[in-house]
Amino acid sequence: MAKDEIKQIEKEIAEAGASSDDVINNKSTKKANKEDDKLIIKKISGSKAKQLRASNKDKKISEKKLKSVEELKELARTKKTIMIASIKNLPASQFQEISKKLREKAVIKVPKKSISIRVIENLEGEEIKKIKEKIDSDIAIIFSDLDSFELAVELINNKSSAKAKAGQEAPEDITVEEGPTDLIPGPAVSELGNLGIQISIENGKINIRKSKIIVKKGAKISEGAADLMNKLGIKPFLVGFEPIASFDVKEKKLYTEIKINQKGTIDELKNAFGKALPFAVEIEYPCDETIKFIISKAGMHERALNKLINNQQNVGGEGQWMKQRLWILARENFIVRKK
Repeated sequence: MAKDEIKQIEKEIAEAGASSDDVINNKSTKKANKEDDKLIIKKISGSKAKQLRASNKDKKISEKKLKSVEELKELARTKKTIMIASIKNLPASQFQEISKKLREKAVIKVPKKSISIRVIENLEGEEIKKIKEKIDSDIAIIFSDLDSFELAVELINNKSSAKAKAGQEAPEDITVEEGPTDLIPGPAVSELGNLGIQISIENGKINIRKSKIIVKKGAKISEGAADLMNKLGIKPFLVGFEPIASFDVKEKKLYTEIKINQKGTIDELKNAFGKALPFAVEIEYPCDETIKFIISKAGMHERALNKLINNQQNVGGEGQWMKQRLWILARENFIVRKK
């Protein structure tokens, strides 16, 4: 009987022990679940916060884009000329310098391609929409009250010299002119020699004895030639805004392939003037440029007539008749040409 009681007690103790463990385990599980729940809540809160921040950021970007678009649309409505210009390979410092010089004559913007296209699409007229084809990366949009060609001339006049880099194509023959330099003897001697430049040393400085073309037009600039040009201060390139296309808002005209060569144009005008002047004098077209030549020509004709008349003096009455007839013909000829 005692043994049975002992076994019963052990059984109850065992059951009680198992029950305690279950309680402990249940508490641990509940605690872990609570911690997991807190972690999940924290993650969800963090994700929502990120989404909220992203949403606010997108909202700010969207507002900025809308503001930029409205500003560009207003400029497009109020300015006479809208020009697309390339700023490829234009250093930031020179971009700022040129923009500063043009501040009173033009407004320069560098929007994203998508914004530029959106602005153009919102403008009226089919011609202006063709300018979309010219919009690419590395472009600026210029708004001005100058006409297209006046603005293009301003851009060309505000270009600045730039150093050469290895691999670039020479725009013209690049020449190292003869004369003294600030280079001292040393590595520069071999650099000059490698390019076939004749030198001499005078007063401790390198002197170029004879001018030498170191890069032909259209040829690639070598690293040695580029380094030497930089040392000698030779800047063969002109950098600035390159006009691509322009739209006249008032006239509704689109201009593409805008290329202005002032020197070439002046030379052509001089050549045309040289051909037109003698023709105008020949037909006796009166204007400020021709009148002195016409008068001089008339004087030559007068002397020729007087000489002819004097040769007829010995003919008597017939000579007098000839003299009068020649004067009448000359007078009639002058009046007809004058008309």
